[in-house]
Amino acid sequence: MANLNAVGTVGETFVLDVERGKIREFARATQSSNPAYLEREVPVSPPTFLTVTNFWQPPAGNPWSAAELDGKRVLHAEQQYEFFGPPPAAGTRLQCTSRIEDMYVKEGRRGGALTFVVMVTDFVDEEGVLVARSTMTGVETARAAKEES
Repeated sequence: MANLNAVGTVGETFVLDVERGKIREFARATQSSNPAYLEREVPVSPPTFLTVTNFWQPPAGNPWSAAELDGKRVLHAEQQYEFFGPPPAAGTRLQCTSRIEDMYVKEGRRGGALTFVVMVTDFVDEEGVLVARSTMTGVETARAAKEES
């Protein structure tokens, strides 16, 4: 059963260094040919580059487990990125902090409750300026999906 009291849980702040090589690798992996990501000496990061946060976020930085969901029934429902200026460029060091922003339950069309969890991650530069915000919504189904014959 989901822990609706997890709303407000905040993970420890951690560092994400935006690196030139990683920007290029990400751009190529997403089949981008944009020279802003591939050819500049100091490239900007593609808008969805901040997804790599998942590789750098330590366990203590991730509040998701506080929601106490059954991982066998969780789906990634939505991902949104909001930028408050240009995307971070290579050489930028970001302080990242994630929090459980919201949890709510809706009745599913096929019966059974769906529990939605909204996790927000703020990305702040070395001057303390909010550069970007990621909002991820996950959903836990009431029961495991049945195999169709």
